[in-house]
Amino acid sequence: MNFRHISRVTTEGDNHVMEDACGYRANAAWMIDGATSLLDELDLPGESNPSWYAQVLGLALAESAGPEDPRAVLAAALAAVDELGHQLVGPESQRFPSAAVSLVTAGDGGALSVLSLADCHVVAALNSGEVVHVGEALAGSSWSADRLREARLARNTPEGVWVARREPAAAHHARLAVLEPAHTVALASDGAWRAVDLGLVSGPEEFLEAVQTPLGAQELMLILRTTQEEIGESADDASVLCVALEEH
Repeated sequence: MNFRHISRVTTEGDNHVMEDACGYRANAAWMIDGATSLLDELDLPGESNPSWYAQVLGLALAESAGPEDPRAVLAAALAAVDELGHQLVGPESQRFPSAAVSLVTAGDGGALSVLSLADCHVVAALNSGEVVHVGEALAGSSWSADRLREARLARNTPEGVWVARREPAAAHHARLAVLEPAHTVALASDGAWRAVDLGLVSGPEEFLEAVQTPLGAQELMLILRTTQEEIGESADDASVLCVALEEH
């Protein structure tokens, strides 16, 4: 089974350049939400380190797509990022950009494997009629700047949260959900998932229904931005990708 495009909308947030990326190739689809820099940025060839990282990891995932095991796909992509990182900045890891990632791979018959690092979201409409949500919020929304920096320094260590950065081992620390055969999948960055958090849709099922057309996805993101402006909320980058499964 391969993925087919239904809709894709990406909207830049208030405080920085676009640091999300999403895409699909063959049996793999992904959402990448670059982590806004809290430490001194490295000299990488992008508008920001997270923006560069999101684009580079997206290309690496496209090149690595094919295997049904999402851990193998992500590990291969991170190995490619690590090789490029060594060419550009040597072995630096703590200040190397990172991201939350959801990676979905489809097997024969439409069964899904959903790999998650940090806080992107996946909603799948199963052939059985059930709608399943995979994703969780990260702690830290009310943390001080100092505590956030400490947490960033501890990433991808036994004391910290595992994210996509440059270590292939992150693929083996990711959460994995195996779902029954599905026909439609939506992937969302946490910025887009604010539509659910703010009650603009009633939950994952209505979110998926809203983004199943290009116009519907654009309208939901417009309502989100309008609401955030009205309540004085700083808008994060918001990205949604909706794909369908079909025989290849």
